[in-house]
Amino acid sequence: MCQKKELLIVFVSFLVPFCTSIDTISFNQSLKDGDLLVSSGKSFVLGFFGYSPDKRYVGIWYKNVPELTVVWVANRDNPINGTSGILTIDSTGNLVILDAKTNVSVWSTNASSARKRADTNTAKLEDSGNFVLFQDSKLEVIEWQSFDYPTNTLLPSMKYGINKRTGLNRFLTSWKSLNDPGTGEYRYTMELNGTPQVFLYKNSSRIWRTGSWTGHGWSGVPEMSPNFIFSLSYVDNDTEVSMTYGIHDTSISSRMVLNESGIVNRLTWQEGEKKWVQFWFDPKDLCDSYEHCGAFSNCNLFNLGEFECSCLPGYEPKLSRQWYLRDGSHGCLRKKDEKVCNSSEGFAMMSHVKIPDTGAAQMNKSMGLKECEELCLKNCSCTAYASANISAGESGCITWYGELRDIKQFTDGAQDFYIRVSASDLGKEVNQYIVNVQDDLFLVSSSTLSQFSKNSSRHNRKRTIEILVGSSAAIILALSLACCLVIKTRRNGKDLILYHALVKYFQKRSESLASYEGMDESKHAEISIFDLSTITNATDKFSDANKLGEGGFGSVYKGHLTDGQVIAVKRLSVTSGQGTQEFKNEVTLIARLQHRNLVRLLGCCVQQGEKMLVYEYMPNKSLDSFIFDKTKGSLLDWGKRFEIIHGIARGILYLHQDSRLRIIHRDLKASNVLLDASMQPKISDFGMARIFGGDQTEANTNRVVGTYGYMSPEYAMVGHFSTKSDVFSYGVLCLEIITGRKNNSHNDQERSQHLVGYVWDSWKDERALDVVDPLFGDSYEASEVLRCIHIGLLCVQSFANDRPTMSEVVFMLCNKTNLPYPKEPGLIFRSENYSSVKNSSSASIGTSVNDLSITTVYGR
Repeated sequence: MCQKKELLIVFVSFLVPFCTSIDTISFNQSLKDGDLLVSSGKSFVLGFFGYSPDKRYVGIWYKNVPELTVVWVANRDNPINGTSGILTIDSTGNLVILDAKTNVSVWSTNASSARKRADTNTAKLEDSGNFVLFQDSKLEVIEWQSFDYPTNTLLPSMKYGINKRTGLNRFLTSWKSLNDPGTGEYRYTMELNGTPQVFLYKNSSRIWRTGSWTGHGWSGVPEMSPNFIFSLSYVDNDTEVSMTYGIHDTSISSRMVLNESGIVNRLTWQEGEKKWVQFWFDPKDLCDSYEHCGAFSNCNLFNLGEFECSCLPGYEPKLSRQWYLRDGSHGCLRKKDEKVCNSSEGFAMMSHVKIPDTGAAQMNKSMGLKECEELCLKNCSCTAYASANISAGESGCITWYGELRDIKQFTDGAQDFYIRVSASDLGKEVNQYIVNVQDDLFLVSSSTLSQFSKNSSRHNRKRTIEILVGSSAAIILALSLACCLVIKTRRNGKDLILYHALVKYFQKRSESLASYEGMDESKHAEISIFDLSTITNATDKFSDANKLGEGGFGSVYKGHLTDGQVIAVKRLSVTSGQGTQEFKNEVTLIARLQHRNLVRLLGCCVQQGEKMLVYEYMPNKSLDSFIFDKTKGSLLDWGKRFEIIHGIARGILYLHQDSRLRIIHRDLKASNVLLDASMQPKISDFGMARIFGGDQTEANTNRVVGTYGYMSPEYAMVGHFSTKSDVFSYGVLCLEIITGRKNNSHNDQERSQHLVGYVWDSWKDERALDVVDPLFGDSYEASEVLRCIHIGLLCVQSFANDRPTMSEVVFMLCNKTNLPYPKEPGLIFRSENYSSVKNSSSASIGTSVNDLSITTVYGR
């Protein structure tokens, strides 16, 4: 029952419908335009297709996907004019496509040049989507296969890479356009120079690089990693270098596609929604552009509001003027008078990077990391080194002897990289870090204390500490000046100046927010500035009759504008520090996030000491007013609740993945999900949200904010928050929607004190349906409810790495794939007063991380 969406299928009317057919053709048999081969498992179809009457192609597409999805094309650059085409095995034993009118061949496998007999050759469409030409009728000896000659699509179990013995290179090329499968201008291909890497080309120009293989995946594609849905297989031996991805549940349709715009996508078909859903894509940002910052530089999008390019330690911009103008393409060069040859030099470590282009690097698979360092140190031409395989205890060695190009910074994943620096540069700053100051983002320069080479001296360590102290002092001074400015602004009554200053300051962070699925481009993303008198009149002077609710931030009122539009006004409390932070966050976040499952911000008002946010009005208020109310709860049957579960998941997925700057909500709960007139969920209250760069997934804070019962263990205990923190909160919310109970409530002493523990007990005892809200009666599909309970328990597992991503959650909700067994969840309590917490309602908090304790749920 996932949200259904009408699909407009553009497909020419002269194509015949599917018909029952065999999966093979033999010598002298012909497949005419209109005939079809159907694989034995009815997964794929082979036949003629086209988007105009004068251009017909032989291709393979999914049989059970209503949206025509072609995965391979034979005669992509030589279409048949009209419907006179035939596919057959000719006298040479080859597959050929002929124009019956002219008897001219437009395509051939050209594989059987030395065949003794052709009359035994047989071609079969396999259920993997592979079209195979066999030398014999027993289908044992392969002569040719379509998997060796991909077009724009990579299917599960399909290799891409190079056969070293035969020279066969399996690579992807884009279509010319959506309706033209001809060879396009983009090519996704593996290259073996130095160490194997995959490059994306536009014509003859490199535009993106995956990085080298780390043992876990490509260093520049942290999203492309094995999980319980996908698997990866990498082979590098004397015969071949190849990559294959698989899917654990073969009933799920999945593909990796190089589209006509030069984007590499991994997609899965969601049967419930009747559409292809994106799992990851690349390239996605400036730092993905090949050599965007030139030689000897690092591209780091987490320098929010700053230039993304920075020179490596010991280097300076080659052309200062261009660098000042934010053009880093000329790169950097070694600083003058830098001595890096037998002068007590060493190596500075850069963590979580896509290591430089290895095309000219050297690799030694038998050498360890320590030996690698010694090798590089002995050779004055060696500029850097790294491990070749981080999955095998830092085994193998890669060394660079020239320019270091195309480095990209991540906050997690990728690998460590060691750059040669002079003795004077050891201990100096090597990275940019995002530091949390008063729950806000301020970018400061910091030094890496954890890694020093064997040549690092006590003097250098002392100097590094001095840099940190100096940076901290600079931050405090900047904050003091900012506070003085705000106080002065308030005293002068210049509220609009404050507003514009806030917007201008935060706009740098949100300008590059990219939106994909769910974005309503027709709606203007800029917010409106409302006059105080307009809001006062709309709310009847903030009358109690119009008050919708109240919280620590202030109150919410219903209002009517003069044009008849109904609005909701959040009036932030003058004394609430949280309200000020909410204001800054929501002005810069929600105004630019237009998704059908996010509440829409219409504008704001900053006048006469007031700070107000104006939203679209949600007539059904918040989700908690329904699911925790025995009377109103009956209005939400299981079908509607499943739609809400799915809608919330789609909204969080948008925040985590579909914006280039990830957004962590940090306070996801039932009261922060609003319901529109048709009961569609809208996530609200972004006051505690944090902005991340596109590949950043986690950070730390000394001030924990959020709501008991929804907080993940790692966030509550040590202040570590990430996308997986939101996943935990979503899991709790999912279980609340199913059961109609709050997480920290309990009905009797036989049950665990918290909902999560109660559901876990029931799950282990194979009586999970006992937890279902009794308001459903028998009007629900048991398998669907059990699946949602299962997903909820996967989301609330104690360790963040065990929890699925939101893209995986959405996938699981709409596909009947096998799910892993969940591990025990964890619960968070205040250590000084456990009994009062377990019997109280959830409360928003801002607390130290030292007054909490964690309990793993082991049942009764």
